[in-house]
Amino acid sequence: MTTAQLPAASAQPLAAAYDTALLDLDGVVYAGPAAIDHAVEALDQARAGGMRLAYVTNNASRPPRVVAEHLTELGVPAQPGDVINSAQAAARLVAEKVPAGAKVLVIGGAGLVEALAERGLVAVERMADGPAAVVQGFDPSVGWERLAEAAYAVQAGLPWVASNLDLSIPTARGVAPGNGTLVAAVSAATGVTPEVAGKPLPPMHRETVLRTGAVRPLVVGDRLDTDIEGAFNGGVDSLLVFTGVTTPAQLFAAPAEHRPTYLAADLRGLLQAHPEVAALPDGGFECRGRQARVVDGELRLGGTGDDRYDGLRALCAAAWAALDRGGEPADGRKALAELGF
Repeated sequence: MTTAQLPAASAQPLAAAYDTALLDLDGVVYAGPAAIDHAVEALDQARAGGMRLAYVTNNASRPPRVVAEHLTELGVPAQPGDVINSAQAAARLVAEKVPAGAKVLVIGGAGLVEALAERGLVAVERMADGPAAVVQGFDPSVGWERLAEAAYAVQAGLPWVASNLDLSIPTARGVAPGNGTLVAAVSAATGVTPEVAGKPLPPMHRETVLRTGAVRPLVVGDRLDTDIEGAFNGGVDSLLVFTGVTTPAQLFAAPAEHRPTYLAADLRGLLQAHPEVAALPDGGFECRGRQARVVDGELRLGGTGDDRYDGLRALCAAAWAALDRGGEPADGRKALAELGF
């Protein structure tokens, strides 16, 4: 497997080069209730070619069966076992800390309740119910009273596990606050930091591997700080798509752990071979005729080509090489505008 320091090449379409796609959901497959453009068709073709599709999400609000039903309604056939969420990873962490059959205070939705039940644990809603731990995950219904119960539990010294720390979540209307903002409220009130289960941390990768049995997995996501870093931490390759929260400009300042192996506009990138990015003698980089260099702190674009993502790959290579030499993040605004981003 490749740990990406420069965008990598694949002579085969990614769906043929990897046995399992570990797909993020929000911002990759769907945004809110609707499928993202080209997602249904691309996943159908990847599956038909023999690639296994697994859906790995930090969103702990819905049980896997509900997510699978939603995907199926969108035209992406899925079974509950195809969905791995941070609630499952969090429940495994909690089960390792408390006796079998223990009560657990849940600050979140049905996804956490079902994940705890899978581990033989009992979800409760109040400190008065005598919980042995507290687990917190995203749910849009969580309000002050539930956050207060979490704070009381944490102040009492109960183990506290958070499903994830995503500060934002993409919706059909735009970007909204995520679970990380709610966890931050409890942390601010108590001065305590929770143990975290979700991407990019190892518990989520462990849960995913255990449940999918993937041998040559490819992580597919839209976030540098969860999906791509999670792949880096797990030592596996990744594909970044630009249908969610990450913009091309954010890549130029990416540290090593936030650099994807491959780049694509959307999930059609699974069906494509990915071109090589080659180093040039003068310190620049080239991808299928598009060239990029850092000159006086600014990314400069040269050459010609038909695919703007070839230009972006070359720009990323130049920007990352400059960072690795100890330079400051390069200004890529003009170059991106030339590519039409």
